[in-house]
This record gives sequence, C-alpha cells and structure tokens, in this order.
Amino acid sequence: MVCTEKGKPQIMLFFIYLSLWWLWCSTISAYVKAENIDSMKAGDTLNASATELCSKEGTYCMAFNRNPDSENLAYLSIYGQGKGGWLVWTANRDQPVDINSVVLSLNYSGVLKLESKIGEPIILYASPPPFNNSNYIFATLLDTGNFVVKDIQKNTTLWQSFDHPTDSLLSGMKLGVNHETGENWSLVSSISDSIPASGPFRLEWEPTRKELVIKRREKVYWSSGKLVNNNSFEHIPGEDFKVKVVSDNKEEYFTYTTLNEDGLTKWTLLQTGQLINREGSDIARADMCYGYNTNDGCQKWGEVEIPTCRNSGDKFDSKPVYTSEYIEYDIPNASYGISDCQEICWSNCSCFGFKSLYDNGTGCKILGSTKGLNVAGSADTLFYILVKNKTDHKGTFRFN
Repeated sequence: MVCTEKGKPQIMLFFIYLSLWWLWCSTISAYVKAENIDSMKAGDTLNASATELCSKEGTYCMAFNRNPDSENLAYLSIYGQGKGGWLVWTANRDQPVDINSVVLSLNYSGVLKLESKIGEPIILYASPPPFNNSNYIFATLLDTGNFVVKDIQKNTTLWQSFDHPTDSLLSGMKLGVNHETGENWSLVSSISDSIPASGPFRLEWEPTRKELVIKRREKVYWSSGKLVNNNSFEHIPGEDFKVKVVSDNKEEYFTYTTLNEDGLTKWTLLQTGQLINREGSDIARADMCYGYNTNDGCQKWGEVEIPTCRNSGDKFDSKPVYTSEYIEYDIPNASYGISDCQEICWSNCSCFGFKSLYDNGTGCKILGSTKGLNVAGSADTLFYILVKNKTDHKGTFRFN
C-alpha cells in the first residue's frame, strides 16, 4: 500500500474508529454476559444442557437436576444460587423425566410444559382458547423464588409456582385455600432425602382455629397453637418473621415475610415430619409426637389408636446395635419412607427397632426379638430403637 501525506489523516481516523467500535462491542458483550436469563418467551425452550434460568439478581436459579438413583432421570427444580444450593421447588416431583431428551417449552399456543421420551407431557400451564397473544406471554423466574407466567400486555399473572408448593415455604407463599379456584396450598414432605416424590406428611393452615397443623396421612400429629399477639404461635419458637393471616369470602390463608437482612428464608417439611428453617433449626417436631404426649404442640390421639404395648414415655431413638444379637426382616417396598417404617414398628408389639432398607432412604429393615438387647457404643449398625420409659440400676436400656 502506498500512502501519501494527504492520506495519513484518513488512515488514522479509520484506526481510531476501529478501536472505538471494538471497545463498544466488548462493553456490550460483557454487559450481556453479566445479565441473567430470567425469562422465556413463546418459542423458547430449556433443556438439561442449556444455560440455567436465573432471576435478575441471581437469587434463585432453575435447572434440571439428576435423580441420585438414576443417571437418566431428572427433575426441574428451583434452588437458591450462591446460598448453598438449597432446593425450594420441584416441578415434577412425582414424575421424573429423561434427562437426555427433556425439554421445558413455552409454545406459541401459550402452553408451558415438560416433555421427554418417557411418560406423558407434564402441562404446567395452558392458556384457555382462543389464544392469539403469544407475543405478550412470558415465563419468568423472580427474585422471590416464584416462577410465573404473565401476560405483560394485561399485566396479569396467569400461573405461578407459589400456587403449587412442594415441601418448602418461602417468604410470601401461602398456606390455606382459595375458595374461588378451589386451590389448596399446603406443604407435602418428600419420601426421602434423595427421592422428592410426595411423602406422608402435610403442613396445612387450619382456618377455623387459625392454626398450622402437621398431618401424617390425615391424622393430626402437631399443632402450632393459636396466634399470640397476632404475630407468633404458642408452639413455634421465636423467629425473625412477620405473620399475615387473611380470612374472607375469596380465600383463607397464612403467610409470612422474613425480617432477615438478606430477605432469604424457607421452611422445609422433612420426611420425618420435622419442620426446619433454612439454617436447619427446628420449627416443629412432629417426629416426636406419639399420640400420648401433648408437649410442644403434639396432639393426643384416641386410646384405640395407640397399641396396648406402647406406654407414655416410649419413644424411638437412633442407637448403635450389635447386628448379631437380633432377628431381622426386610420390607422391600420402595414407596416406604422412614416414617412408614416407624409406623410399622410402633404398631407391631414384637418390633423394637427399624432403619431404611435401601441407601436412598426407602424400604424398611425391621428388628424383632423376644430377648433383651443391650445398646452399646461400639456396635456397628445404627437403628431407630424403641426406648422404653424405664432403666435398670446400671442405666442400661432394656427392651421387653
């Protein structure tokens, strides 16, 4: 290239323009990368290999998680990002999908659904016909942890995950009933830590008495007691939250908002019937309710519901035992969680201990024997052992 003195200014201006253009593109690229993808519009899809959906501030993210029991099965879940990955919601807890073919889609007919090569499609939301406003329908993960489908033209929420709770209650979620739609908001425990399918315990709002209750298969195990000073309950320890109770012709519900500085909290109902907060502290211990005791909110059952061989003060406690000193039998039912094993053992007078049969927390291994058993710290297997309300003079537990 031959350059004249006259052409130098034009060449310099070109390189200055090129530098400014590169700087602008780099800035835009960095901005785009920093922005979280929080929404899906009509035609968008999300699969297991795609970038996760995250709320604007990155407080919560949505992605497909593998089932620990099977590399090919997965669940669509919302979890706290940067907060230990704490799980707050699962879209398909009772119907796992194939991780290699699953797609979450919002189609042009206004249908939000999960599809994979196994099972039927899971319809999360379907717009009523006739539908002709696909340009205004968006599915968005909010910084509250709520996944919503909205019509932005009408500024209305068409569907939200907060109306379909699993085992966790976030600030702003409701427990109760919507009389207009028939929706019932309650928490349902999982079967085990690794199996998110619906388990036996349920946390509900009792609108007549204005109490929270924990039920196991419709039998009330625990109650919060009544509201005290309109912001706390008799049997819930002091917490940093504010209670709101609504009761009218449209709906009756309980909700709470956290007073923590970071605004993040959750209550989780465990497969044992225990209710804990995000830090793992106890809110309720329905797992310590045996039908005869009324301490800390436990509810008493009728005498006919308690086996004659179980007495006040009897309870189960995790103890090591010598595996060579007992008779055992297995119940290989993969739909049984640990509370089912406890119920089976409590109801059977010949049973004095149990544990999960499988590593995933399902099935039952039951202990049965007619002779006494000494609990020793050097034993090799942990069981939940029935501790009778008595000790011998050496303080050693004995079982009859």
